Order: sequence, then C-alpha cells, then structure tokens
Amino acid sequence: MQKLSEVMTRGKYVVAQVTAEHQLKKRFSEMGMVRGKVLTVITQNMQANGAMIHFQGQRLALSDSIASCIEVLSVNELAEQELKPLSQLNLKQSCLVAKIGGKKELKRRLMDMGLTQNTLVTLVNTAPLGDPLEILLRGYKLTLRRSEAELIMVREISI
Repeated sequence: MQKLSEVMTRGKYVVAQVTAEHQLKKRFSEMGMVRGKVLTVITQNMQANGAMIHFQGQRLALSDSIASCIEVLSVNELAEQELKPLSQLNLKQSCLVAKIGGKKELKRRLMDMGLTQNTLVTLVNTAPLGDPLEILLRGYKLTLRRSEAELIMVREISI
C-alpha cells in the first residue's frame, strides 16, 4: 500500500483506505471514493504539485495534502498474482474479481448482479456444508452457489 501522493506511475489503482479528518472523509464518501473503488492516475505527483486522477467519469485535481490522505494498491501489481476461484477464499478475505467463466447466460446474470472486473468482493459467510457462499460487494450481500463461485476467478488483496 502506498499513499496517492507517493504514486509515480500512471495506471489503475484500488482505494485501500481514506485516512483524513471526519469532514474530508465524509466528502470523499459522498463522491463515492471509498475502500475498493478503482481510480486512474492521469498525471503523477511531481514536486508536490498534486495529482490528476480519473474517478467515476470525472477528472479530479488533488493537492498533495489531500492525495496523501488516500492509500491505494496498484492493479498492475495485483495482476501478477495467481488467479484462484472465489470458492477457495477464507472467511473475511477480500479480493478483486479478475474474470468470470462459464456459459454466456450465467456470465451475464453474475455481471448484472454487480460482479464485474476489478470489483472488490469479501467472503462474509459460508453455509455449514460449504454451499452456498455469502459475499459482500458494492455495499450489499449476495449469496452464490459454490459451483457459480468456482467460475469466478479472483486476485487476493490485503486491505
């Protein structure tokens, strides 16, 4: 994890956490900049001038002091990790969705429920016999069959 003000390369990053005073944290939350969201660094933070980012269809210029309140993980670094099925995660473990396999209809249904690439997912609970699995994504809980979870390939992250 590194602060957004320390990022020196362009690319996609996942927001790990926002460490700011209450008002600024609330403002970021209202904008949608919360843990697990993906942002793109357009211009690097050179000589403490701040950074330009692309976030949810908007370009934002952040000062150095504000950028230092946002901790991020590089999606490119996470791409080097091995993929594993969502069904093999441990409880309370977070991950990013890398790809979804299976038939076209199943793929579309899962994507309609919010399981898209680079979405943060946390395994919340499993049934006593291991099927179904309860996951947390985009602020709501979703229950999947183990067979469906095996088709979703993810990258582990530690947030």
